[in-house]
Amino acid sequence: MSQINQKLDAPVSSSTSSISPNSSPSNPPPTSINPLILGANSAPATNGSQIGSTRSATAMQSSNSIAGTSLGTGTFGVKTGLAQMLKGGVIMDVVNAEQARIAEEAGACAVMALERVPSDIRRDGGVARMSDPAMIKEIIDAVTIPVMAKARIGHFVEARILQAIGVDYIDESEVLTPADPEHHINKHAFKVPFVCGAKNLGEALRRISEGAAMIRTKGEAGTGNVIEAVRHERAVLADIRRASVMSDEELYTFAKELSAPYHLLKEVARTKRLPVVNFAAGGIATPADAALMMQLGCDGVFVGSGIFKSDNPALLAKAIVQATTHHNNPQMLAEISTGLGPMMKGEGNLQSKDVVKMSSRGY
Repeated sequence: MSQINQKLDAPVSSSTSSISPNSSPSNPPPTSINPLILGANSAPATNGSQIGSTRSATAMQSSNSIAGTSLGTGTFGVKTGLAQMLKGGVIMDVVNAEQARIAEEAGACAVMALERVPSDIRRDGGVARMSDPAMIKEIIDAVTIPVMAKARIGHFVEARILQAIGVDYIDESEVLTPADPEHHINKHAFKVPFVCGAKNLGEALRRISEGAAMIRTKGEAGTGNVIEAVRHERAVLADIRRASVMSDEELYTFAKELSAPYHLLKEVARTKRLPVVNFAAGGIATPADAALMMQLGCDGVFVGSGIFKSDNPALLAKAIVQATTHHNNPQMLAEISTGLGPMMKGEGNLQSKDVVKMSSRGY
């Protein structure tokens, strides 16, 4: 059994205590937070295969617990540690095993298994739901890197199914049609780490308080237009800067304004970053887009429709991975961006009434 699977069952040492998203303001949180959770200046993972796959242990634990009265839980520190190990990487949307293998060969740290990429969901309309478990299992069997899958916002049964079939991470995603937009899934009740989207600091901290182990910008998935992802990342950073210079009294008021837990906001003010890894997502279509989001301060990148809607997916996938790694090297970025062929056409006017605003879904 892999080291990471052993870690799932190991008790968390008291010497590496971390802030709990469920702690009460009346019980002050520790003065330091587990570096696995923050990962502010740690080195990025070299590849998703470095952590292997948690799916065998997770599936076994899930099937046993679902048969009983509860799902069983993994500690918040362990789940955020698993997400931390993807830092510096690229996560790619794939719809079949062939695309998953292309993503793995290109250097993706993980893949997101879904039946339709966001641009196709926009084009087709209708209700977008969790993908067929058979398709997800086929992708799980095809690659050695971690496999993520999407559940609808608030649809905890879809999340239970995904945990039962052995996915490594679950994305409670606004790309799918929400089942319960006012009540997000209680992510503490699962062993599998959750990814959630956010367009501002308040939304990010609410998701973390529910147990999200990774935050990503919402952007506008399926448009090939990075403008909303940039806007959301800058909004988060602006609120973090505001919080970092506030007194305790001001933080209490700011927490009310954000509808966010005070103890999490206080930790953000102290560390000047989110307490979990923060990836970019929504409209990233080129190596330059990926490098831009990394330079803005993101820990990694999700790429959805952009890769497999381009003329040369394998070449573009490798280029985006390289651009994410070398995001601060303009000369190398110029070389990486050369000769990739036509990119995804995308949607230029996101203010059009015909464009579905997926980022507005959820609370």
